[in-house]
Amino acid sequence: MNEPITANSSPDDVSLHSVQAQMLALGQRAKTASAAMARASTASKNQALKRLAVLLRENTQALQADNAKDLNRAEAAGLAAPMVDRLRLTPKVLATCAEGCEQLAAMPDVIGEIIGMKQQPSGIRVGQMRVPIGVFGMIFESRPNVTIEAASLSIKSGNACILRGGSEAIESNKALALLVQQALQDAGLPADAVQLVQTTDREAVGHLIAMPAYVDVIIPRGGKSLIERISRDAKVPVIKHLDGNCHTYIDDPCDVAMAVKVADNAKTQKYSPCNASEGLLVAQGVAAEFLPQIGKIYAEKGVEMRCCPKSKAILSQVTSAKLVDATEQDWYEEYLAPIISIKVVEGLDQAIAHINHYSSHHTDAILTRNHMHAQRFLREVDSASVMVNTSTRFADGFEFGLGAEIGISTDKFHARGPVGIEGLTSLKYVVLGEGEVRN
Repeated sequence: MNEPITANSSPDDVSLHSVQAQMLALGQRAKTASAAMARASTASKNQALKRLAVLLRENTQALQADNAKDLNRAEAAGLAAPMVDRLRLTPKVLATCAEGCEQLAAMPDVIGEIIGMKQQPSGIRVGQMRVPIGVFGMIFESRPNVTIEAASLSIKSGNACILRGGSEAIESNKALALLVQQALQDAGLPADAVQLVQTTDREAVGHLIAMPAYVDVIIPRGGKSLIERISRDAKVPVIKHLDGNCHTYIDDPCDVAMAVKVADNAKTQKYSPCNASEGLLVAQGVAAEFLPQIGKIYAEKGVEMRCCPKSKAILSQVTSAKLVDATEQDWYEEYLAPIISIKVVEGLDQAIAHINHYSSHHTDAILTRNHMHAQRFLREVDSASVMVNTSTRFADGFEFGLGAEIGISTDKFHARGPVGIEGLTSLKYVVLGEGEVRN
C-alpha cells in the first residue's frame, strides 16, 4: 500500500512532478484502494468512522490552530465576512462532524444488499445487488467540514474518493484529511481510500474531471460558475444541481394560518441555503386573505417582495412593505437573500406550469386542503423533491433520514434529490441457478 500524503508534503511543489502527474498518481492509488473498500467488512468501516469521531474530538485545538491560518489569510485578503465565517471550524462545528460520523456508523450497511429477487419461469432467480460506485471525485468550496462529510460517506458506502477543497481552506482541509487517513489505517483500511488534492493549482480540477480510467463520478459542491464549468468540461458523469430556485404554492383551498407559517419558514428560516423558497405562488381565491398576513411578516423581517401587478395591489395595504415590480428574470432567480418573487395565479394548473417552466427542479411545495390537488402536484411537478403542506427547507439529507448528504442532485440519472449513502452506490443484477440451461 502506498504511504499516505503527510503534513510535510508541499502542496505546490511541482518540481518533480507536474500537476497532471500528481493527479494521475492520486487516481491510481484511489482505484487500488477502491477494490479494498468494496470488500471491506461492515465492522471495519464502522470502526474507521468511530475512530474518526474520536480523533476529531481529541484534536479540536490543533485543528483550530490550522484553521486559524486559513482565517488569517482570508481576512488579510479581504474576503467577505460571511465567507470567512464559512471557513471557521468552531468546537461546535467539529463536534457536529464527529456526531455525524457516529450516526453513519450506527446506520445499516447497504453494501451487498440484494433486492427484488424473483423466481423466473426458467427456474433461475434474478435480483439486484447494491455495490459501491468505485471512486468519486468531489470538488467543493469554502466549508472545510465538507472534507469530513464526504470522507465519512465515502467510507460508509465502501468507495474511495479524491477531494479537492477550495484554496481558501487548504490548511484546514489538509489537517482534517490526515485524521481521516489515520482513522482508516487504525481500522485496517487503506489510507488512500480518502485522498486530498494537495495543490491549490486550478489545473488540478481540469485533470480530476477528465480521468475516466480512475474516477467514476464527479460531485461539485459550490457556486453556479464552478458547477457550470465542471458540467461543461467533465469527461466522467457528474452529480450536481446548478440552482435552488424553489417555490411554495398556496392553493385554494388551504389552511391559511398553516400556509402563512410554512411560507414564512420556507423563506426566512435561513436565506442562504439552496432549499429556501425563492418564489411564492398564490391562488387568486385565497390571495386577498393570505397575502396581507405573509406580507406583514416579510415586511417585519426586511424581506423585499418582487411582485406581479395583482400581488402588488394586495400587498400595498401592508405598512412598510418593500415592494418592487417583478421582471421576467425574477421568476428564474435564486436570490439566496431576503428577497422573494410573488405571483398570483389562477389555480393549480397555472402554478404547475409556472414551476415547471421557471424552477430549477430542486424542491417545490404545495399548501392545500384538497387531496386531489396534492396528488396532481406530486405527480406533475418535475422536481427532485416535491412536498405537501410543509417547508421546502426540509429538502436535506439529514432531514430525509439519510444520515448525511454529499449534495443535492437535480439530474434524473443516477441520483436525484439529496444524495446520501445509496446515491453513492450502484445496482448490478445477480442471477442464482441450480444448473438451469436456456432452451
